[in-house]
Amino acid sequence: MIDDLAAVLRGLLGNDRVISDRQRLRTYECDGLAHYKVVPALVVLPHTAEECAAVIRACVGAKVPWVARGSGTGLSGGALPHADGVLLVTSQMRDILDVRPADERAVVQPGVINLDVSKAARPHGYYYAPDPSSQQICSIGGNVAENSGGAHCLKYGFTTNHVVGAQVVTPRGDLVRLGGDAPDAPGYDLLGAFVGSEGTLGLATEVTVRLVRRPESVRTLLAGFPSTDEAGAATSAIIAAGVVPAAIEMMDALAIEAAEAAVRCGYPDGAGAVLVVELDGPAAEVSAQFEQVVSLCEQAGSFEIRVAADEAERVLIWKGRKSAFAAVGRISPDYIVQDGVIPRTALTEVLNRIADLATAKGVRVANVFHAGDGNLHPLVLFDDAVDGEAERAEDVSGAILEICIELGGSITGEHGVGMDKARFMPRMFTDDDLDTMQLVRCAFDPDGLANPGKVFPTPRLCGEVPGRHKGAHPLQEAGIAEVF
Repeated sequence: MIDDLAAVLRGLLGNDRVISDRQRLRTYECDGLAHYKVVPALVVLPHTAEECAAVIRACVGAKVPWVARGSGTGLSGGALPHADGVLLVTSQMRDILDVRPADERAVVQPGVINLDVSKAARPHGYYYAPDPSSQQICSIGGNVAENSGGAHCLKYGFTTNHVVGAQVVTPRGDLVRLGGDAPDAPGYDLLGAFVGSEGTLGLATEVTVRLVRRPESVRTLLAGFPSTDEAGAATSAIIAAGVVPAAIEMMDALAIEAAEAAVRCGYPDGAGAVLVVELDGPAAEVSAQFEQVVSLCEQAGSFEIRVAADEAERVLIWKGRKSAFAAVGRISPDYIVQDGVIPRTALTEVLNRIADLATAKGVRVANVFHAGDGNLHPLVLFDDAVDGEAERAEDVSGAILEICIELGGSITGEHGVGMDKARFMPRMFTDDDLDTMQLVRCAFDPDGLANPGKVFPTPRLCGEVPGRHKGAHPLQEAGIAEVF
């Protein structure tokens, strides 16, 4: 079946854009979460929306599953290939189709690199606000799939707040448009359902994003603290004072050690934690709030505060934070990047519990996170060459998510559920909740071919309501919904 499909796809795209050689296929065996690896049966490299649609229609005709992949920087196994399926890679679809500063809009293909949108908008006085740490390499299509955030999501929101329209290939192979140029399209918010659906509801082939005017003033400071307790207290104090910075980022001592080893960012010596705080907006407002932030950091116990005097110093401050994930490779051969959310007021308790957990299990955990909105990114360090270390790291990683759930948080803030966290979905949602989500998925993908095995904790097939052997789903009983 795969050989026949490969022949069809080569007829559509040409030999050079259909990969079947196993050694070349291994290039695509995982996304940024290398802990899970699967070699796909085929990889295809389309260049246009029409080619994407044709590939998906061919997969539907052959009943072969398919998975979409952008730059492959995801951290939840969301783009993990299917061993018997097609991996549809959009990384060569990198055209910025239109930049319209008067409308505050840009139209891009899914393979466009996140940072390149801002580069294209900069001459017009605009930029694209969502800024994942991987923004130099991650793609807009992947950002849409995972509803990516970034350091500045505290003030500006996530990808979903900046996507106003998309051209989408449905799992049946139809080209449709969701949303548009207007701020809010009439009718059901299908675009809102699509953004963050992790490739299970279709493939974006063109995205219309909202551009934001560059602020009049930007002020950035780096504050060193004896420990994460004081840094967490400063974070809570800033928000409680009614100040909404563009970003508040925290790193603990182990994360600082890694960043120093990698990029020599020059963070304060002896710091148990640092905060990177950035304010932007009208100059008068930023100036007043900045002095308030400095005072609050000092009151919370900061022993050193550095204020960026120019853009070069600002870039250096951010360099340590932006490089943190990759930098951990300098101090550990392997690590798991976790992604959970907690209430800001629980920061100190959670960090102390993570420290106790790490000590009990004999592993190290470096903490890097968006402190302003409680989005944690613990990096659990291990050496896969040492028997038992990977298993202990997995245990700690899962236990951190359990702590987040216990304190009223979530198992993901911006990395998605993917393959890695699907087993935790029943901890957050009831069977009825999960069954209702599956009704939405089946409405888009009745054949179950779009990124199968992701998000949901067990195989949940269209045509049945998993876990229900008697009776129907409550929405069906009410005559509101139908299972396909």
